[in-house]
Amino acid sequence: MAFVKLEKQGHVGVLTIDRPEALNALNSQVLTDLDAAIDEVENDSEIYVAVLTGAGRSFVAGADIGEMKGFSSVEGKKFGVHGGNVFLKLENMSKPVIAAINGFALGGGCELSMSCDIRLASEKAKFGQPEVGLGITPGFGGTQRLPRIVGVSKAMELILTGKVIGAAEAKAIGLVSEVYPPEELMPKAMELANAICANAQIAVCESKRCIRMGMQTDIHTGSAFEAEAFGVCCGTEDKDEGMGAFLEKRAEKNFKNK
Repeated sequence: MAFVKLEKQGHVGVLTIDRPEALNALNSQVLTDLDAAIDEVENDSEIYVAVLTGAGRSFVAGADIGEMKGFSSVEGKKFGVHGGNVFLKLENMSKPVIAAINGFALGGGCELSMSCDIRLASEKAKFGQPEVGLGITPGFGGTQRLPRIVGVSKAMELILTGKVIGAAEAKAIGLVSEVYPPEELMPKAMELANAICANAQIAVCESKRCIRMGMQTDIHTGSAFEAEAFGVCCGTEDKDEGMGAFLEKRAEKNFKNK
């Protein structure tokens, strides 16, 4: 994985898009490396939560325009399917993913951040879907995720104008949860990741699954997913430990992810 680095810090896997000379722009190889890194995180039982960030002053500046310039219609669709599938895999990974958005998150970078479960931003972060100014549409899920996150009207405004917004506005419209000074971004992301790691991981993963599935269906079907997940968790040792600690007024919990 030449362009994506994975570092384990306790039960947190830190994924870094590492192509700073191109502001971490997404070309075919970066997408392939990210795909492999997602599999590595998913299959590592010691990683409970992933934090995704970018090397240097950019999160991901977008898809690689130099590569896309020569695309035919067929090649463009193939590239969109490639990126879209990788982002869907990230979104549907069983483990929570926190985006630590340290700089530019434009086009494919904004789309990548939206594939994560929680988004935290540096005060220097910039967001946008500027594709229409390049003669194309968003290609990695921007037209689908942005309206789900910020609402149809705001998504239409951002995508149809190609407007770039700062971190404060991104928070105001619900695109990110929190904004921090640059030097605090990764410590805060790690703090959040470790807070998630401290909980029962079967319950964490089932909760993520219910939210993700429920967002794509009606509330009746979603409620059925939730009831199933609740039942699964009630059969775990972690439920016995968590409820036992509560009843015993015991702060310490010894979850085994079983």
